[in-house]
Amino acid sequence: MDDGRAMPAWVKRAIVWFWLGGLATFYAVGVVRALRTLLVVLLVSLFVAFALEPAVNWMAERNIRRGIGTAVTFLGVTALAAGFSAVVGSALATETNYLIDKAPAYIDDIGGWLDDTFGIELEFDTLKEEFLAGGGLQDLASRFADDVVNVGTTVVSLLFQLFTVALFTFYLVAEGPKLREMVSARLSERRAAVVTTIWDLAMEKTGKYMYSRTILAFISALVHWIAFALLDVPSPVALAVWVGVISQFIPAIGAYIAGVLPVLVALLHSPRTGLFVLIVIVAYQQVENYFFSPRVTAHTMEIHVALAFGSVIAGTALLGIVGAFLALPVAATAQAFISTWLDERSEQPEDAAASPAPDPPLADAEAAAAGGEEE
Repeated sequence: MDDGRAMPAWVKRAIVWFWLGGLATFYAVGVVRALRTLLVVLLVSLFVAFALEPAVNWMAERNIRRGIGTAVTFLGVTALAAGFSAVVGSALATETNYLIDKAPAYIDDIGGWLDDTFGIELEFDTLKEEFLAGGGLQDLASRFADDVVNVGTTVVSLLFQLFTVALFTFYLVAEGPKLREMVSARLSERRAAVVTTIWDLAMEKTGKYMYSRTILAFISALVHWIAFALLDVPSPVALAVWVGVISQFIPAIGAYIAGVLPVLVALLHSPRTGLFVLIVIVAYQQVENYFFSPRVTAHTMEIHVALAFGSVIAGTALLGIVGAFLALPVAATAQAFISTWLDERSEQPEDAAASPAPDPPLADAEAAAAGGEEE
């Protein structure tokens, strides 16, 4: 007997769709986790392509084939990266050898300072003998050599990921126009226009981001080179290039990471010089934040400071260091797209209100002319 309490059919359908949606979501999350590395590689490749494509487009406008232009751009970027690694690596090797040679003298200085300051007499002869006989840093180096297999595995994995990024980036840059046409052809006219707008904004903002960072890195390297040379810091060019590049291309904490190396190198040679180097780095950072950076970014990449800081935190939380690198271009693109959309929305009512106004007089004039002709 039906008492009217039977479950409605829509409730049954809702329960079925709820469980199907839950299972689909669970499966999708598993797929994303399994493909996380590939997705990050694709994301990095996309934004590297955004940064390189303006240069390739410039060459394409001058009748240089996109494939050749892309290869030239890749060679230029690779040469810059190799030069940076060689300069900084040479300076690090020189300072490491200096530290190993001067370590016994540093041990004597520490012992003398403890004796003069606190009256503590410690015997460091055994420590020096162990160091010179193969202990200390040399023993640390030997232990590090025992883990060379693990280090080699990490390096091979990193090189493979870099090769994958380079491969995807080359395709995205060389075939950029064709790829956009292929995507737009499968969308409606309105959605294709939105995708094209976002793509163009992302390319523009990423290119301007790289351009502004490059200018600031050059200014930073030049100023620090002059300061390090005046302070007689070893390897002033290499350390200045290190500070310029790292401080600009690592968001938020780049300046602090960049300052550690020159301060340590200066301290190895003279504590007083190390203090002056620290003062120079901190002082320049303030000058850059309040003078150089606003003027450069005002002409290249406009983004609110609070939005920039929040985007870096969010990007780091989502994707780690990769997210920190991509946070500012993504935030600038989103800000530009939202601003463009709001501007268009604000203009629409004015256009709609302005366009009907001339119609009635025009219609009256046409009607009067038609009546005159009939008469």
